[in-house]
Amino acid sequence: MTAIKQLPQLAQEIRRTTIKLLYQAQSGHPGSSLSIIDLITSLYFSQFFNHQPKKPHWPGRDYFLLSNGHAAPGFYSLLAHVGYYPLSQLKGLRQINTPLHGHPKRNTFPGIEASSGSLGQNLSVGLGIALGLKLKRQANKVWVMTSDGEQQEGSTWEAVMLAPKYKLNNLIAIVDKNLCQINDYTKNIMPTLNTLADKYKAFGWQTLTIDGHDFNQIIPAYQKALKSSQPTVIIANTIIGKGVSFMEGDYHWHHGNLTDEQYQQALKDLA
Repeated sequence: MTAIKQLPQLAQEIRRTTIKLLYQAQSGHPGSSLSIIDLITSLYFSQFFNHQPKKPHWPGRDYFLLSNGHAAPGFYSLLAHVGYYPLSQLKGLRQINTPLHGHPKRNTFPGIEASSGSLGQNLSVGLGIALGLKLKRQANKVWVMTSDGEQQEGSTWEAVMLAPKYKLNNLIAIVDKNLCQINDYTKNIMPTLNTLADKYKAFGWQTLTIDGHDFNQIIPAYQKALKSSQPTVIIANTIIGKGVSFMEGDYHWHHGNLTDEQYQQALKDLA
């Protein structure tokens, strides 16, 4: 386990790697790639998530699914830093004949459990895995990272309704609530997302709301999720483009290309 005090530095290193990937590609989704970093760093560098980077298909592993697949650059960077892939080979994002697809694709990059990109699908996929594990009486956990924008998808709510029926306390959803989506702020597109916690609670989920950039809130939430008798959702209030001054809080950076000047500024911000 990595001590909490070391996590901020690790997260910054992963953000720098992510920015380099995005700059080299001149394509991609910086906003969510940066907003999820503290959450996934806390998970993969803790004792809460069972995994073996050198054996990605180890039967005793826990599962992590990135439902908001456009955040793949941040996830690839995390997986490389934790040991799934050589950092020296982490290049070629969104280029042909490399494993760094624009959205995660199963069996192309180690540590990718499910393909994603069409928003709203992977909570249902995670539910299926969790139910299968329950039926086999296996102790593995399933963690699913989702975006707040994809809470607008009907398939998300089909999974939310079904999980408590089967008492899937091995299913843990994390909502990267960065308040933005591709063409506006979520409050303008779908104002009812403001009551997201109440909705999950009404459907029978243990519901936790945290600051998704505060490691002293993230770690206890993960601990509490693992002790629940219900499926758990962790609604993490985050900032799109976290760590980069000109991106933070601006939905226009859901996707976008970095100029040379912006790239240098981003590296300076993340130093």
